[in-house]
Amino acid sequence: LQRSTQLKPNSKAASLQIERLIEQFDGVNTKEISQNHHLDEGFDLNYLYPDARYSIENGHSFTGNYVVNNEQRDVGVITGSAIAKQYGEEGLPEDTILAYTEGHAGQSLAAYAPRGLTIHHTGDANDYVGKGLSGGTVIVNAPNSQRENEIIAGNVNFYGASRGKAFINGKAGERFCIRNSGADVVVEGIGDHGLEYMTGGHVIILGDVGKNFGQGMSGGVSYIFSSDVEKFKKVNALETLEFSSIRFDEEKSLIKDMLEAHFKHTR
Repeated sequence: LQRSTQLKPNSKAASLQIERLIEQFDGVNTKEISQNHHLDEGFDLNYLYPDARYSIENGHSFTGNYVVNNEQRDVGVITGSAIAKQYGEEGLPEDTILAYTEGHAGQSLAAYAPRGLTIHHTGDANDYVGKGLSGGTVIVNAPNSQRENEIIAGNVNFYGASRGKAFINGKAGERFCIRNSGADVVVEGIGDHGLEYMTGGHVIILGDVGKNFGQGMSGGVSYIFSSDVEKFKKVNALETLEFSSIRFDEEKSLIKDMLEAHFKHTR
């Protein structure tokens, strides 16, 4: 740190006393305490990646079944990175590496998943499901029939997703699909601030939507099947959103395909 040379004399900024912040102390100016993030104890390095490694390296199909808990974060991330490292942006054919998980998934389930990796989770999931999704497929399947009343996935799901598909068998929390630029997602209700800054992709919401929906959204399309249309209009800034009915056959076909896939994966 150093004091700016652009400060105006006698300004409030110039009067700040920052000497103790910018003082250089004697000794080696570097990090001295090593950090251990315990990556070697993670789910992927101990279970999924060792099981799927041969299939990834040789482009063969793999299916595995696992039980996870909320201490196991980033499930699928290291396995996905191995696919991306070997096959690049194109990844593998869809569903080549298929992991069925069950339980209470920790944060960042299937984050950055590339094409070829599918995570099919039965249970609930914490925040950041499918963060940065990059071509893979994510399914969060409710474990019982009362799913329409359950928040099955946490906040900030599919943040920055660019490609891929996802099917959420229940409600999700706040800030759903913000900065989505290309993923196609089906969910059964979301909280506040959904689809902020979205630039691409398609999101079907089979349920209610919280306030501040779609703010900063500059691209992509959302199809909303709300139980209370008047409430939706009341709590959202409609002047910033563009509405239209479904008119084109291509659009109807896309919605039909997404809903059929959602039914197939979550029934």
